Amino acid sequence: MLGELAAGRMQGGCVVLGLLCCLVAGVGSYTPWDLSWTARGDPSAWSYGAEAHSRAVAGSHPVAVQCQEAQLVVTVHRDLFGTGRLINAADLTLGPAACKHSSLNAAHNTVTFAAGLHECGSVVQVTPDALIYRTLINYDPSPASNPVIIRTNPAVIPIECHYPRRENVSSNAIRPTWSPFNSALSAEERLVFSLRLMSDDWSTERPFTGFQLGDILNIQAEVSTESHVPLRLFVDSCVAALSPDGDSSPHYAIIDFNGCLVDGRVDDTSSAFITPRPREDVLRFRIDVFRFAGDTRNLIYITCHLKVTPADQGPDPQNKACSFNKARNTWVPVEGSRDVCSCCETGNCEPPALSRRLNPMERWHGRRFRRDAGKEVAADVVIGPVLLLAESAAMGQQQEDGDGAEVIVSSVEIGLLCVAMAVALAAIGVAVGIALKSCTRTSAAA
Repeated sequence: MLGELAAGRMQGGCVVLGLLCCLVAGVGSYTPWDLSWTARGDPSAWSYGAEAHSRAVAGSHPVAVQCQEAQLVVTVHRDLFGTGRLINAADLTLGPAACKHSSLNAAHNTVTFAAGLHECGSVVQVTPDALIYRTLINYDPSPASNPVIIRTNPAVIPIECHYPRRENVSSNAIRPTWSPFNSALSAEERLVFSLRLMSDDWSTERPFTGFQLGDILNIQAEVSTESHVPLRLFVDSCVAALSPDGDSSPHYAIIDFNGCLVDGRVDDTSSAFITPRPREDVLRFRIDVFRFAGDTRNLIYITCHLKVTPADQGPDPQNKACSFNKARNTWVPVEGSRDVCSCCETGNCEPPALSRRLNPMERWHGRRFRRDAGKEVAADVVIGPVLLLAESAAMGQQQEDGDGAEVIVSSVEIGLLCVAMAVALAAIGVAVGIALKSCTRTSAAA
């Protein structure tokens, strides 16, 4: 009897130990400073009072946004990671332009930024129903007193403000301080160009966060017109950079030479235009996710030059969409003959009068909207910031052994190890119980 009780207790203890081990693995793999969520503001947030606003910041989300008529107000709690340790307010900035904070609240330990909708490097995206202004909060910790060690990682928090396109964004009966988007951008043509980041099946838009190296960016370019004149859309060039200014350094050409998807020419990439088009005024393409070497923020902006031609005008070397087919080692157009893509290999797709090769950003630097030679209409559109997961978060926990080499242990591996240990301990418990029971019977027989 004593042997059976001992065996039962041992088996129960083994099971409990295994469960505790798995629990420890889950807790160990949890990262309290996971800032993958997006702080999204809405014009209705104006009604929040200062006291309620401070309580909201100190709660589950340490960042609160107020989208006002002509500016956005972002309040950040200094306990940004929820650890009780307050960060330095000077280490926080707003947007790619790194704007400094407007005020500090020592009583509530908050930092407030106030900036115009078009200030600090914010990016606007056009949708059928709304204007979406995107920016970010940067946390770049100052070096420790001992420069050999690092106690805190940098962080980036996306910020969004959504405004209805066809209404005046105001809570009072006052005159709008900004003109309607259609009249500001589209001029007499009434065109609206847009870039959207789409899901894998192209059915819906997807968030700008959570990407990893090896993923695919599905980008959809569109143009809409009130006159419903049949138009064909082309992506003339796209440049990736660390800010909305595609002319900044470093930058990387994705599409160049009037519609050649040059990123697909690089080895180990699948970047290409999608054929066929869903409509003449829509063009889709996919690119492999990448990041710039040495960028601690793990983000990119993509600036594209979009243009349209009459739908009945056939493609030519200046108006085309060409992808590189690695299997056939040749350039292939979305529509038209392959001859229109021949210049993609030489890098000279300009007409004879413009044969001098220009940097793609120099050809349209500072131009937001214009009519080209009376034939086409064009606009520059920015998409971003597209945020990548930090490598450490994607790979799991990292430890160093005695020689300084990295040993990567994922939470899944820890869990499986715990299960194996629990099974082994349970087997040992059963064996011990059987042995004790056998011993008891032997003693009784004796």
